[in-house]
Amino acid sequence: MIFSSSLFLLYFLPTFLIVYYLIPRNYRNWVLLITSIFFYAWGAPKFVFFVMGSVLVDFVLIRQMSLKTGSLRRALFWISVALNLTLLLYFKYMNFFVDQFQIILTWFGSKPSEWTKIALPVGISFITFQKLSYALDVFKRKHPVFDKLQDFALYIFMFPQLLSGPIVRPGQIASQIADRSQQENIDFKLSGFYRFIIGLAKKMLIADVLGVTVNEIFAMKPDELSTGLTWVGTLAYTFQIYFDFSGYSDMAIGLARMLGFKLPENFNTPYVSQSITEFWRRWHMTLSFWFRDYIFLPLAYATSRRMPKERYLGLRTDKVIYLIATTVTFLLCGFWHGAAWTFIFWGIYMGIFLIIDRLFLLKWMKKIGRIPSVAITFFVLMMGWLLFRSQSLDEAWFLIRRLFVFQSDENLIWLNQKFWTILAIAVFFSFWGGSKKVEAWIEKLYFTPGNGLIISFSIIAILLCILCVATITASGFSPFIYFRF
Repeated sequence: MIFSSSLFLLYFLPTFLIVYYLIPRNYRNWVLLITSIFFYAWGAPKFVFFVMGSVLVDFVLIRQMSLKTGSLRRALFWISVALNLTLLLYFKYMNFFVDQFQIILTWFGSKPSEWTKIALPVGISFITFQKLSYALDVFKRKHPVFDKLQDFALYIFMFPQLLSGPIVRPGQIASQIADRSQQENIDFKLSGFYRFIIGLAKKMLIADVLGVTVNEIFAMKPDELSTGLTWVGTLAYTFQIYFDFSGYSDMAIGLARMLGFKLPENFNTPYVSQSITEFWRRWHMTLSFWFRDYIFLPLAYATSRRMPKERYLGLRTDKVIYLIATTVTFLLCGFWHGAAWTFIFWGIYMGIFLIIDRLFLLKWMKKIGRIPSVAITFFVLMMGWLLFRSQSLDEAWFLIRRLFVFQSDENLIWLNQKFWTILAIAVFFSFWGGSKKVEAWIEKLYFTPGNGLIISFSIIAILLCILCVATITASGFSPFIYFRF
């Protein structure tokens, strides 16, 4: 079930909210859990019992782990990690592994064997990362175990953030599962409502409009695709993926606030970044921090313990450790996004620029000033998103070359006024957060809104909601880009 569908907006959500608000607080977690399982089953009926079973196994394993010490505790921890990673590798990556193996067989003259493609359960990447967070935090004694199975299941299944995040850690939400009475007030609900509608508007009125033209451009035959159209398509996709994914995050955070939950932020105007390093502090922040805390830092620490303090190829040890940890982390980050070589090379591409930042680029960026730094960073990101969207490395290479061959034609004339207007709006709202005054205003709007601001934006949200519903009714809906991850 998609947030931006008439089924969800006109039937599912109103019915759920009426029931949720009318029942006593003691039963709201049960209603939310049952609704969340139903929500997941609607989109993945073949996998819901499988995921529920994995939640039960994890609950038992980690609970037993918390009671043990020494080698047995460590063994139970690694069993939980291995089970979750095995499921992720099987469902998300087995098709990729088999395809690569088939290619290798053809090199030796063998014929490819028959293989039935494995379906991908929706949300499995985000579910796996949340379960791994729980296992790791309990193992390191950063968080106690959930006392009740239903609380752990709610942590995993809560439908606002179930399919595409934000990735929530147990310490960020456990106390709210137990008691959120202080946040179940009208201000919290109203601020959640307009946050949800802001996300819906990002998706329906900006991302989807840009997406139509992006799809048309990149579906053209190679001999029809001019340099100008390739640049327009790349630029439009750069804004489409931002408004699509940040729109989902806003909707998830807003829905959670309407229920009394405060989820972590996931985006902070990333396109005003002055470096790729800063970009990853602003883009998909819960994923960035997850990789930092659970992959990068442990890997860097483990490497530092094994490396003598001396120079390697003229580099200090700390820079070599950063190079190794960053390379591995972003190789895994790229692979997490999808089972394809384009995602792997996209991760390597991002990792390379993070390493260059550390070696010399950050110092150089400071010297040239803010606006040139933002422009260079944005150009690097555009090239990365072109690779990210491509269906193959050959396609990516063709499109990158087409950007710089300067083949002109008249194809740009069919781009309509609506597209250019929405693109201009996307550009404006992507970069206006670069102003400190605007950034402070957004923070006040999202986190500490006054009564007058809440009422004003609630009225605006109602108007936007009507416009979005009318758009959905007229044109249908499209899935969020990150649903396939």
